[in-house]
Amino acid sequence: MSAKVETFRRAFGGGVVEPGTAEYEGASRAVLALGAPAYVLRPGSTEDVQAAVRFAVEAGLELSVRGGGHSFPGFGTNDGGVVIDLSQLANVEVIDKDRHLVRIGGGAVWGQVAAALAPHGLAISSGDNKAVGVGGLTLTGGIGWKVRKYGLALDNLAAAELVTATGDVVRASAEENPELFWALRGGGGNFGIVTAFEFVAHPATDVFHGRITFPAAEASAVLQGWAEYLRTATADLTSIVALANPFAGGHEAPVEIHVVFDGDDTESAAEAIDPIRRLGTVLDDNVTLKPYADTLEEGVVPPPGIQIVTRSAFVHRESVSAALATLAEVGTSERSPAIAIRSVGGAVSRVAEDATAYAHRQAELMIVTATVGPKPVIEATRPGLDAIWGRLAPNTKGVYANFTASATDDEVAAIYPTATYERLATVKRQYDPNNLFAGNHNIRPA
Repeated sequence: MSAKVETFRRAFGGGVVEPGTAEYEGASRAVLALGAPAYVLRPGSTEDVQAAVRFAVEAGLELSVRGGGHSFPGFGTNDGGVVIDLSQLANVEVIDKDRHLVRIGGGAVWGQVAAALAPHGLAISSGDNKAVGVGGLTLTGGIGWKVRKYGLALDNLAAAELVTATGDVVRASAEENPELFWALRGGGGNFGIVTAFEFVAHPATDVFHGRITFPAAEASAVLQGWAEYLRTATADLTSIVALANPFAGGHEAPVEIHVVFDGDDTESAAEAIDPIRRLGTVLDDNVTLKPYADTLEEGVVPPPGIQIVTRSAFVHRESVSAALATLAEVGTSERSPAIAIRSVGGAVSRVAEDATAYAHRQAELMIVTATVGPKPVIEATRPGLDAIWGRLAPNTKGVYANFTASATDDEVAAIYPTATYERLATVKRQYDPNNLFAGNHNIRPA
């Protein structure tokens, strides 16, 4: 093994972090998970990624790939294996001004992207956290503050460069390897390591962003009115409802409606947002005009020993009223988890169901619950959380891959309907027949 390592070091232009070194403690963990890998490799080029993949294969070690490191199941680290940390591949470059085409390194995070594109007057529909990786978010979806107008992050992807399990570099787009391109847009990290993404950005202005709050006692009426209004609201408006905010009183916390109006015209913004203000008794309203980059939240690393357990599901139109009735009751009851309800629809629903591997195009809402605490607290709350999701089950479908706490076969089956999974498995067989890239919501080769 030592001979393999020394040979690899001579061919590798990036950094190698091993146990016992000063950098190891920080390098070994992902943002939401602890690990003890044998090697953390930090490639500085695509060629380094190729060398790192071949080293992992030759050494017979488990492989994890880390972009932003925010996966809730902890995909960005492992015990005893190899972690390829892409953080040095974070360049953001406008490569075609006329087409607004942007090339982004596979290790970039969305805060870097927003800051780099702002001077060009451009933006990309992404998530809502500066520290989340471009790769992890894009490859499985990307529901953020521009989703109703510009779709998912993956809907704005024009091409990708990736290193396969054999260490080869492949380009995927609508014209080159189109079936792989289909699979990358929703199939996660199953097919290789994306070293560069090419996105079509859009011209951007400042946006109206903020939070409008209502009494918890008005939760039922506010939620139902919010969902009904979003069906006819302009696509410039995207919104998230938060219930049972643990930092604002838990089940007694106000109902928070967060909004982004994608434009800087005051009258148009008021026309779009005022119907939300009229849903109930407004306690607070801090909606202001700001740069799009400032809508993204700062990333937070939880203290050691603190776990974040998320569950998610989609709600289709016929089930919205019933699902929201349950959530309003749960969110104002003791021991409620934190609840977020995200509006989707809009541009997401205008893409054909089979155009990408993302399989939840017709959902109106996406629900997320989050429980935070040390392991004993998490275990103690699990029966109650199971009961809540049991009540929601008749009115929900599927799972959003970016908000799952594990990667069981049942969860993978909920992310991918049977036909989608089978098509992905065929692509997997072509590009990763031995399932090297298994540290994800895994699709086994057909």
